[in-house]
Amino acid sequence: MLRTDSHQHFWRYDPVQYDWIGPGMERIARDWLPDDLLPHLQASGIDRCIAVQARTEEGETDFLLGLAAQHPWIAGVVGWMELREGDAASRLARWSEQPALKGMRHVLQGEADVRAVIDSLVFRRNVAAVQAQGLVYELLVYDHQFAGMADFCAKLDGHALVLDHLGKPAIHKRDPAVLQAWREALRPVAALPHVSCKLSGFVTEANWRDGRLEGHAPADFHAYLDVALELFGPERLIFGSDWPVCQLAASHAEVVALVDDWSTLRLSPTERDALWGGNAQRCYGLTADPHSRSAEPNPRSP
Repeated sequence: MLRTDSHQHFWRYDPVQYDWIGPGMERIARDWLPDDLLPHLQASGIDRCIAVQARTEEGETDFLLGLAAQHPWIAGVVGWMELREGDAASRLARWSEQPALKGMRHVLQGEADVRAVIDSLVFRRNVAAVQAQGLVYELLVYDHQFAGMADFCAKLDGHALVLDHLGKPAIHKRDPAVLQAWREALRPVAALPHVSCKLSGFVTEANWRDGRLEGHAPADFHAYLDVALELFGPERLIFGSDWPVCQLAASHAEVVALVDDWSTLRLSPTERDALWGGNAQRCYGLTADPHSRSAEPNPRSP
């Protein structure tokens, strides 16, 4: 089984286009491209990755697909397109000959009213159009934005949905009540068999400064990973580093080691293979050959 980093980003930095990189995040305010990531993957024994959008414009999808065409170890792309208005079904045609395109994501966490967006009939119709093409839709929300999410996910069951970053629990608060509230908000979403969860992005939900965690030991994250395992089961957990963003709090190697240590304690060898590659391969329709994308189309069912 090929080991897969299912969540990382590439960009050519521009302060206007990447205005979400704010004060205190200067560490990642530079270009990050495939040649920067590859040594980290090789050092961690990871064979391939999935590149995820970091800008909300359709040119971002083209940019990432261009990188994937140059680097076969970029096994898939999760792009961006406007889903809040218009007709996604017709606009998706521009990428119909792009086998590296595996999914789409909208940055819901940045919406002033997430509930209004996910309840919108236009948004739901457009996400359904994405799914009808065998593409994954990825959910990006904070833990306090889960209202209505279970209904949204239940209605959109035409293909796989993937929750990014554990649903972004407020780990930095170090409050058992916050952990419990996140767990209960997550439960009805996790109960849906077509929803998977990325073990990604959680180090930057803790306290960090200058590339290091502040006051958090690796074991402090186990409670959150344990909840994800309890609710989703080992067959719906997918590893992702969230590089280069993770470097605000921990290196790529440290994120890999954290999940590796936890999974060694909690999972069987077969379950670990699923976490580190098998689940991503099935969910995103990745091929068994890292140098071929066209042999295995995206599956149409979760």
